[in-house]
Amino acid sequence: MTTDPFLLHGTRAVDAEPVRLVAGPLSADFVNGNLRTIGHRSVEVLRAVAYIVRDRDWGTYEPVLADLVIEQGDDRFSVRYSASCEGPGGSRLDFRATIEGHADGSLSFDVSALPESDFETNRCGFCILHPIAGLAGSPVKIEHTDGSVADTKLPLLIDPWQPFKNMRAITHQVRPGVSAECRMEGDIFEMEDQRNWSDASYKTYVRPLALPWPYVLPAGQTNRQTITLRITGDEKSTAATAGTEPVHIELGAAGAKLPDIGVVMYPEDVAAALGNLSLVSKLGPQQLLLHYDPTRGHGLDALRAHTRIAAAFPAKTTLECVVACAGDLDVELFGVAEMVRQAGLRLDAIAVSPSVDRQSTPPGSAWPACPPLEDVYAAARRAFPGIRLGGGMFSYFTELNRKRVPAGELDFITHCTCPIVHAADDLSVMQSLEALAFITRSTRAIYGAKPYRIGPSTIAMRQNPYGGATKDNPHGQRIAMANRDPRHAGLFAAAWAIGYAARVAPAGLEMLALSSFTGPFGVLAESGEPVAEGSPRPIFQAIKGLCELAGLAHVAAKTSDETRVLALAGRSASGETVVWLANLTADDVPVDVSALGQGNLIVSPYAIVRIG
Repeated sequence: MTTDPFLLHGTRAVDAEPVRLVAGPLSADFVNGNLRTIGHRSVEVLRAVAYIVRDRDWGTYEPVLADLVIEQGDDRFSVRYSASCEGPGGSRLDFRATIEGHADGSLSFDVSALPESDFETNRCGFCILHPIAGLAGSPVKIEHTDGSVADTKLPLLIDPWQPFKNMRAITHQVRPGVSAECRMEGDIFEMEDQRNWSDASYKTYVRPLALPWPYVLPAGQTNRQTITLRITGDEKSTAATAGTEPVHIELGAAGAKLPDIGVVMYPEDVAAALGNLSLVSKLGPQQLLLHYDPTRGHGLDALRAHTRIAAAFPAKTTLECVVACAGDLDVELFGVAEMVRQAGLRLDAIAVSPSVDRQSTPPGSAWPACPPLEDVYAAARRAFPGIRLGGGMFSYFTELNRKRVPAGELDFITHCTCPIVHAADDLSVMQSLEALAFITRSTRAIYGAKPYRIGPSTIAMRQNPYGGATKDNPHGQRIAMANRDPRHAGLFAAAWAIGYAARVAPAGLEMLALSSFTGPFGVLAESGEPVAEGSPRPIFQAIKGLCELAGLAHVAAKTSDETRVLALAGRSASGETVVWLANLTADDVPVDVSALGQGNLIVSPYAIVRIG
């Protein structure tokens, strides 16, 4: 077993170890002041109940806990602590929390917050996360703040807006005969479909987004909120304990071809890529995604840089072209086309998106001024005749789901994802893989069989649609919305990449991009990493494996526990089947691969294994 956290995560800082709270059949993990993995007889009831304070850019404060007291007995547990958040200009928010759980299936989480001075925030209060596995599309009962009750369903396809508003309580079935009611007091709650951001949850949160934000909590005025969970029903029912038996692999029928693998290339990274051309060639991507953004000062020199890498490496090329939309569209796009000609850059495709569409437009607000997308796409078609035209969003599925593009004008649809929009702990990042199948199904429901690309999708955030900028991360921490993430340099990223490809494989993508060559999203190491500068990061092997699978027929591959191991399989024209396994956990996992003609094996933490 690999125990060095530096090799696993690219940093020796480790996630906070959870404290397991148990009261009879009720259980929960206490982490950094909040509750995770709330279960009843080993069935996950809620993914989290967390008290969250966010700044004006939707960044999350990390309060320091004090006066922590944890008490556990056979039939109850309790937690008490105090904490504070330090805001800009010396502002401060103090709060006290009490958590109590009982063997009868009841749980309460109560927080009283007191601003020492006026405190600015975008959100201050509870977030409740319902899991998606087994719950998506299932019946729920919603009690509203006016006392009315509605029998409805959680969305199966991803809802672009809030499925439920003005909530006081939500009740769902945990398993046959057992239900869970979650009641919220102290403010007005509503739910958003967090699968939009590739979170594996439905999130019920405090304060409607239709209200102004940021807002101010007045000094000296106490804000109290309480979440109460009640699990009722057949106490004699049991559920199997997961995580102890070997994971079994099962192969199914062959289907569509696995996608080309692309890498994104920024002009400033070209020199480093050319300096490591032998490794670039060994990686073997089928596509180069060449980023061009006039709002970042890109012009003829940037396109000449792209020409150098495209000439040195034989792959299809797509220009990812941000459109400034600052004047006449024909003038702008024909100007780009002329610079492409001057640079001698050969293109197989171009994808275009207005610069303003990279910013999110939350519910209740209007999209910023932008020419009609029909006009943008028509101008691009005129400027670049004879090559394929793509569009969608250079940001995330959230924006594509909320602003439906006129796909009839396009040859392919594209978007990205990022797993650290809301949370950056190891568990949340790996759990985000669960949401990807819902993202691809929802995209297919909107855009049908239109050729479909995803990426570049990386653990770190390359742009922040939800605030002024991404977060700098000079100390290599686990930070939401950070522009670099230490795990990209560790084994963690390799497992995440194989898991990502496995989750989206049934969608029949034509291209998937999960990295660049160099830089914070690259397959080659920078200084201070677990491997020497310029040598392959662990993710290199994962991307290389995906490149080798490209074009093979996708073979349906299931595992008996997809929270621990995911499998991706492809079959060649000669009938050879190649299977990649990814351990998504920090523990050794036994895997039964008898279905693949082998016996049992132990897969090390975050390891990827090729069979065949």
